[in-house]
Amino acid sequence: MKDFIYSYPTKVYFGEKAAAKALPDELQKVGKTVMLAYGGGSVKKSGVYDEICGYLKEAGKEIVDFAGIMPNPTYKKVQEGAALAKEKKVDFILAVGGGSVIDCCKIVAAQALTDKDIWEMEFKDHVFPAEYLPMGAIVTASGTGAEMNNGAVITNEDTDQKAGVLGAYASFAVLDPAYTMSLPARQVVSGAFDTLSHSMETYLGSPREITLSDEIAEAVMRNVIRNIRVLMLDMNDWEARSELMWASAMAENGILKIGKVTDFQAHQIEHQLGAYTDCNHGQGLAVIHPVLYRHMYKDGVKQFARMAEKVWEIPAEDKTPEELAVAGIDALADFIREIGLPSSFTEMGITDKSVLKKVADTCNLTAGCCKKLSREEVLEILEECW
Repeated sequence: MKDFIYSYPTKVYFGEKAAAKALPDELQKVGKTVMLAYGGGSVKKSGVYDEICGYLKEAGKEIVDFAGIMPNPTYKKVQEGAALAKEKKVDFILAVGGGSVIDCCKIVAAQALTDKDIWEMEFKDHVFPAEYLPMGAIVTASGTGAEMNNGAVITNEDTDQKAGVLGAYASFAVLDPAYTMSLPARQVVSGAFDTLSHSMETYLGSPREITLSDEIAEAVMRNVIRNIRVLMLDMNDWEARSELMWASAMAENGILKIGKVTDFQAHQIEHQLGAYTDCNHGQGLAVIHPVLYRHMYKDGVKQFARMAEKVWEIPAEDKTPEELAVAGIDALADFIREIGLPSSFTEMGITDKSVLKKVADTCNLTAGCCKKLSREEVLEILEECW
């Protein structure tokens, strides 16, 4: 295990009526003007918006609406939010939504306190902001684990990049499974697969020897697989929703990454695909993972074989490590089909094959990957996903 320092700034309120427990106390700690950030309006249809506004008004806060944050938040939307925060002299940001809303707000919180361009700071100067507007997160769609870290995935339309940007941590997060109950089944399953992807991408990083963090990751992966299957039978199963919500947080609060250099090559490829196609994140990962893993398992055969045995519960008897690893990848591909996620880009409705070369030429190649991929091999993988 590599050396590490671990500290965590986010206080979590989990369970039914969690907002009622969190907001009266937490809002006392922040200034008068609160930016209430959300997406396309589903929080209004579900009644969550009115509920949260009620708590804000009871606390005597002035509300500044920041609406319309899209599923793949753009850098222009970040700049819009930052300008609004400066104009209205916002004291606190409350992000209400899924990973896209929360991610956008993390960077708004940074950009609102500096005249420097955050994108240029981080990607050209390699300098990171030191000041942020304080923020909190109320999760209405789980899977990304965005509420549990300071990383944000933002699409810069001017540069055709969809990349990870570092911003603010939420000082508190509200995780109430009730807020996810109105989501469409496919969105819930896609989000849960993102959690599984986070766990796999962390597990398959380095060091290659199994650590305590890896053994915790195995438990998270088994939990996600089991509870997705429960939801496939009953999308209203409260316990399954609860487990998946906490699994999402566990996959991205740093616990699984302690002592690890993570892989995340599937995410890097999917992010760039999203920059060119605006595709659904979880579905894109579902297509990419099995194909990518068939290209790289020989360079991490011990980890792949263990994942097959410990996560997919495939007996190791009479199998070589290579055979066991392949059986695990087959089990992953079968599971993706079982839960109704796509197995090809064409199933996702992506029709322009010319974007694949652009994705291969521009995606980030990660250091923690079992196998150092070339751009030519990334293109092969993308074409096999077609």
